[in-house]
Amino acid sequence: MAALALFKCQDLTYYYPDCPKPALAGVNLQIAEGEFLLLIGGSGSGKSSLARCLAGLIPRFYGGRFGGSVYYRGQRLAEIDQRCLAQEVGIVFQDPEKQLVMTSVEAELAFGLENLGLPQSEMRRRVAEVISFLDMTEARHDFTVNLSGGQKQKLALAAVLAMQPQVLILDEPTSQLDPVAAEELFNLIKRLNEELGLTIILIEQRLERCLHLADRVLLLADGQVAYDGRPELFPHWANSRGIALLPPLSSFFAQAGLAAVPLTIKEGRQLLRTRLQREESLCGTSQPSSMRDKNKANCDVSLFGRHANRKTADHPAGSLPAKGPAAMNLTLKDEVAVSLKKVWFTYPRGQEALQDINLQVGTGEFVAILGANSAGKTTLLKVVAGLLSPGRGQVEVRVGEKGRGPGWAGNQGGKSQRHHQPQPNNTAVAYLSQNPNDYLFHDTVEQELRFTLNNFRLPDQGRIDELLATLHLEHCRLKNPRDLSSGERQRVALGSVLVARPRLLLLDEPTRGMDYDLKKELGLILTDLVAQGISVLLVTHDVEFAALYASRVIMMFAGQIICDGPTQPLLAHSFFYSTQIGKMCRGLADGILTLPQALARFNLSG
Repeated sequence: MAALALFKCQDLTYYYPDCPKPALAGVNLQIAEGEFLLLIGGSGSGKSSLARCLAGLIPRFYGGRFGGSVYYRGQRLAEIDQRCLAQEVGIVFQDPEKQLVMTSVEAELAFGLENLGLPQSEMRRRVAEVISFLDMTEARHDFTVNLSGGQKQKLALAAVLAMQPQVLILDEPTSQLDPVAAEELFNLIKRLNEELGLTIILIEQRLERCLHLADRVLLLADGQVAYDGRPELFPHWANSRGIALLPPLSSFFAQAGLAAVPLTIKEGRQLLRTRLQREESLCGTSQPSSMRDKNKANCDVSLFGRHANRKTADHPAGSLPAKGPAAMNLTLKDEVAVSLKKVWFTYPRGQEALQDINLQVGTGEFVAILGANSAGKTTLLKVVAGLLSPGRGQVEVRVGEKGRGPGWAGNQGGKSQRHHQPQPNNTAVAYLSQNPNDYLFHDTVEQELRFTLNNFRLPDQGRIDELLATLHLEHCRLKNPRDLSSGERQRVALGSVLVARPRLLLLDEPTRGMDYDLKKELGLILTDLVAQGISVLLVTHDVEFAALYASRVIMMFAGQIICDGPTQPLLAHSFFYSTQIGKMCRGLADGILTLPQALARFNLSG
């Protein structure tokens, strides 16, 4: 007799309140116990809605119109007591602040256990276990309000794990984690699946992190199942249909037409090494490949056996459009838009977030700030935005046409503060925080963008229509922002600051919740702004995005800037903060970071 499915969806259809288009449309699905299911799709495809249905939250807490059936262990979810279901099925939302209710870390971890009525000894054991398991010992006495975005995300996961569920539903759990912490978390999730038998349902946009971990991939499009199958078969399926959801490594080999597409860097390196050895043999040279890259013009045989156009392969960038930082008017950078001199900042509880920061950002420069969680990246951005005043040092912002315009300065040498705030109608500086919900309080998307224009007394002049089209939000014009997906809300928040045409753009994790296509669109938008002389200072954990679009990278650690330089050499020499393609090519074909660069070097597109 066939084993009973853990979850079963039959003709699952769901409409959010006052929404004419279904979030889910006739979904039929079975999930086996102990399975690792990777749930993917573009922004607004229905991923989070399906997760909420499986957790019993829809329609119970969201309302709307619900059709079809969802079963858990053969019983209708609607018939299961929510308290009992919560012990079995744990869900971690993309926005951790939606899930945190207590003031301290330990209190948050104990909250769910107290609601279960567990004995004190059992609660203490579980809290200690999960703190140790997730390496949260140093933060266990901290207030939740003082945690970084990544720490809040980890705490939300820890609180769910303390409940010891049988099913773990994760909605982009690493969106605010640095690359090292993200890898550690995914290794942990894999252990929970393999060693403890937990059923994992993972929603993730950045497939380079997790495609190889899953037993099965489920792709949603417009609320329907578009693909349901094995991870190793997905690259060919997606590539043949022009679906831009593949991680760079898989896309690289899929475009080569290989029968077997590697999913891991290790597999990719092995295959690349074999092909390079074949190329070496065809070229009749015994030089190491890293040396051969410097003198490869005489060889006209490509890596995959086709004739190569070496003029294309030798293109130095291969990653940026003609309007990007590489083609900018470099004289713009000579004008300083942002200047920080010996800046220190300490939070009220004594946490020293910034230490002796010296930094200059030029007009028309695109700078990405990378670093571990709690390194001081967000604090630095808030200091530049004028939301925090430094305890020591000086901050100057000079923005306007060609670098002339309003500016302000923070404390200087611990003396009296001189702070020339921009006037209320000044639109020169725009700041976008990690949480898009901070910007959304009107009833429609159009009203959100119009509010900014009205607040600054600016004419529309078609700007709202232009931004809605650019950000692919035309279909959301009259929707309530709170009814949108996380990726859609992120774009609305971005539009609400871009509509005023700022000269300095401060962005904190703007790619959260965005699929590959939308991140490309964002990258091109920012590239065009930079080409117009607008300065962009971007905090991100998305190394792939930084490698593609930023002209300069800053690395922070423990409140200090530890390195600062052009993107290409800095990331190429980084061991951990490198791209998937960069890690694959390291030591084999050095200096290649991005998919466009790899395609140009190895001529896979010709």
